[in-house]
Amino acid sequence: MLSRKQKRVWKYVEEGGLLKLKSYLRKHRDLDVNFSQGKRERSPLHLACCLGDDAVLRLLLKHGADVLRKDRKGDTALHIAVNRALKHGKSAFEDLVEPLKNSCPEALNNPNSAGVTPQDLLNWRKQKKTAENMSRPSERDPEKEWMEKLFGECEDEFCDTFGVYDADDFLPVDDDEQDFGDWADRIRKEYFDKKHAEAQRLAASSSGWKKKEKSKQEREQEAQSQKELHERLQREHEEYLARAARKEEEARQGKKRRYDERCAATFSGGSSSGVVKLSYGDIPWPAPRGTVQEMLDVMLHGVDRKDVPVFRKMLRKQQALWHPDKFAQRCEARLEEKDKQRILDTVTALSQELNRLAHSLRT
Repeated sequence: MLSRKQKRVWKYVEEGGLLKLKSYLRKHRDLDVNFSQGKRERSPLHLACCLGDDAVLRLLLKHGADVLRKDRKGDTALHIAVNRALKHGKSAFEDLVEPLKNSCPEALNNPNSAGVTPQDLLNWRKQKKTAENMSRPSERDPEKEWMEKLFGECEDEFCDTFGVYDADDFLPVDDDEQDFGDWADRIRKEYFDKKHAEAQRLAASSSGWKKKEKSKQEREQEAQSQKELHERLQREHEEYLARAARKEEEARQGKKRRYDERCAATFSGGSSSGVVKLSYGDIPWPAPRGTVQEMLDVMLHGVDRKDVPVFRKMLRKQQALWHPDKFAQRCEARLEEKDKQRILDTVTALSQELNRLAHSLRT
């Protein structure tokens, strides 16, 4: 079973993605490129030879690809490279056979399952070419022979010097964690997003141009429709706000009602110590999980603050209810010991806020 990284390598080789493969192998330097894939059990190096991709082949060799690794038929990558050279001629020989032969000379004499070595295939190629030349001696051109000899000398020099200046030395080093595939996908998405936005802009401008060509009556009808739509949306919005306000008011009234009921039930016991102990959650806080200000909003809800005498009367009632000394007289004996200090601190903070509000009414 191949790992996710090996599948990514195979995909890049199959697609001919040299730069993607180069970036990925640089990012994962410990990745082993010697693995088999598919029924033919071919390695990425086999695949590069099958596709005739000499650039990917040289990159795989640089990252430790094993030339002697065999597929299900026992063929090495050099077997496949030589067979491709037999079909496609000199260019395939230079691109595929020469790099493999220079990287691993012993691969020339490594036989496959049929006992055939790459050298046997090369010898057969030479014998075939010699036979073809002997069959038509009159067609030989001295000038052409001289050019072929000169080309052969250049080929030998090219094979000796190839790789001295590797293209990898001139490619920029990508130290970013994002690999080339992710970068290419992002660039592609940005490109299509830009094209889509441009298409929408052109469509909008075209639509505006068509609107200019409409008759006066059509424009008036369209304006009327827009006005009616705006009015309908405005009404629906106002109705929505009214419903939301009603629901909010109902919720506030419910909180105030529950607060009053809990106060009556809790504080009616007086200072009796024989009743059930009160924890922090048993205290009738106006807003159990809210701030002191939120508690004030609940306990004073329903009173018009502009009606100062009525508001001051309600405020005094709440001050008497939550005064620390009076609260202690009524409830301190019933408080749970573990919550006692927390309860008293909250009562003190609530009383201080009520006193501040009462003081603001006098100024």
